[in-house]
Amino acid sequence: MQAKAYAAQSATTPLAPFSFERREPTAHDVAIDILFCGVCHSDLHTARGEWDGVKFPSVPGHEIVGRVTAVGDHVKGFKEGDLVGVGCMVDSCQVCNPCKEGLENYCEKGMTGTYNGPTQDTGENTYGGYSDKIVVREEFVLRVPEGLDPAAAAPLLCAGITTYSPLRHWNVQPGQKVGVVGLGGLGHMALKLAHAMGAEVTLFTTSPGKEADAKRLGAAHVVISKDAEAMKAEAGTFDLIINTVAVPLDLDPYIAALALNGTMVMVGAPSEPHKSPAIFPLLMGRRSMAGSMIGGIPETQEMLDFCAEKGVVSDIEIIPIQDIETAYARMLKSDVKYRFVIDMQSLKDEAAKAA
Repeated sequence: MQAKAYAAQSATTPLAPFSFERREPTAHDVAIDILFCGVCHSDLHTARGEWDGVKFPSVPGHEIVGRVTAVGDHVKGFKEGDLVGVGCMVDSCQVCNPCKEGLENYCEKGMTGTYNGPTQDTGENTYGGYSDKIVVREEFVLRVPEGLDPAAAAPLLCAGITTYSPLRHWNVQPGQKVGVVGLGGLGHMALKLAHAMGAEVTLFTTSPGKEADAKRLGAAHVVISKDAEAMKAEAGTFDLIINTVAVPLDLDPYIAALALNGTMVMVGAPSEPHKSPAIFPLLMGRRSMAGSMIGGIPETQEMLDFCAEKGVVSDIEIIPIQDIETAYARMLKSDVKYRFVIDMQSLKDEAAKAA
């Protein structure tokens, strides 16, 4: 079936209209009319060829919400008209131990990204959600609870699960102290989710003036991380710190802020390494550093259901797809609170005019 999209033809060309063929739904596939797609920093890195292995043309987008338009003969869990989501992956090997445990994001063969593939069978490139439709195997389609605003739910498929997964894995409980480093697309979701879990949440930020917004999002406290004395005052405090920042940092002050047995989880991916942390603060408090990457399909569904129960969605600014390059420029300046979401009706209207 023919799909309309916006694609980057190279690392130096702006995204522009692009047509390509989606596969016809097979017995285990779900066909989806895309309503909204969130804009992630990963989209920008890929479209600009800033990561290794980018294949062009590239159609980014992995925060997808839409309506089911058709299902294959063997699909049991979805029907036409269902509100559904597709996140950062559309396939995995399904047979390795992580896959069998519902941790497809850690597939030993390598998951298939929603864009920039490769597919499990032929190794072909995949095209993402900056498009009018997508076809995905049933196992990688998520049910979006009808109570969630579909546009504001779209970023939950990446920013939401990326921060929910470590909160759940490290078993955050009511009353525990959780720190969040950075207030962007990931950071604002970490604040909301940790607060919804009952934690006492502190935002670490380099930017004065974010206190009111941070508290609106769920923070009980705000610490200016450039203030050495303020950081020292937090020593030995936190059960868990979620570090969402994607630029190199001096990690030592954050490690010192961990309590005994505390963990700092890195979810931001800087293009250059962080300064290597000192060892003795880790030893003296049995503190840990860890990493976490999105979440498996069962946990992502759990996250969507949790967000519906708690009324948690992303703070968004809706844009037409024709403004994607402007959105990228604003993202680079951190000029968005806190996630751009593309209204795909803008793409459909443009394609109709061109027809």
